[in-house]
Amino acid sequence: MMRILLADDHTLVRENLRDFLHGLAPDVVVLEAETFPEAETIASRHARLDLVILDLLMPGMDGLEGLRRMLKLKPNVPVVILSGSTRQRDIVGAIELGAKGFIPKTISGKAMLNALRMILAGETYVPSAVLRAAAENGDDALAGGLGGGAKGGPAQGLTRRQQQVLDLLVRGHTNKRIAKELDLKEITVKIHLQSVFRKFGVSNRTQAVALALQRGMASGDYAAKVIVN
Repeated sequence: MMRILLADDHTLVRENLRDFLHGLAPDVVVLEAETFPEAETIASRHARLDLVILDLLMPGMDGLEGLRRMLKLKPNVPVVILSGSTRQRDIVGAIELGAKGFIPKTISGKAMLNALRMILAGETYVPSAVLRAAAENGDDALAGGLGGGAKGGPAQGLTRRQQQVLDLLVRGHTNKRIAKELDLKEITVKIHLQSVFRKFGVSNRTQAVALALQRGMASGDYAAKVIVN
């Protein structure tokens, strides 16, 4: 039996999602909550849950604080954020805290099922369309633990964190190595790289590195090592 906690304050949303969730397995049990406190109560009462889906803006959620509390309550259960928001700070913040997915409410039923299957298999899911939309809207203000804005940064237009990712990219590091160096998740590195590519007007890592070196945007010792090598 697969137990899924679905928390959303809109009855229609829950009803629609419930039908899709039954497509994950023949024995799915959906436990529903309208508020975050109700979701916490249900999670506390059930020793075993296979998946938790939380609406980012439901009553009591308090932004990502609700996610933090649910992850503490159920550290071994994949928690997914469901939201109508596609702000990059929400996406990155959720993934950084430990969410296994960020799913927009506009996603199709088939795409949602595929995303949830991926998450249940141990992967992290963020739809590329959401990242592109956030980039096109110019939503690159990654606050808090993701490291401030571009003012005073070593490369005009890049946030401090994006500059750090770029420096390691120029140094030839893989996404996995960059994530380890900066204590980030690989999915977060990919998000930052997408923003860097967009700002540079390039489509891949090689072009980004070439442009960074051409413009002198790589921090000193990294650029020197690349040039020497």
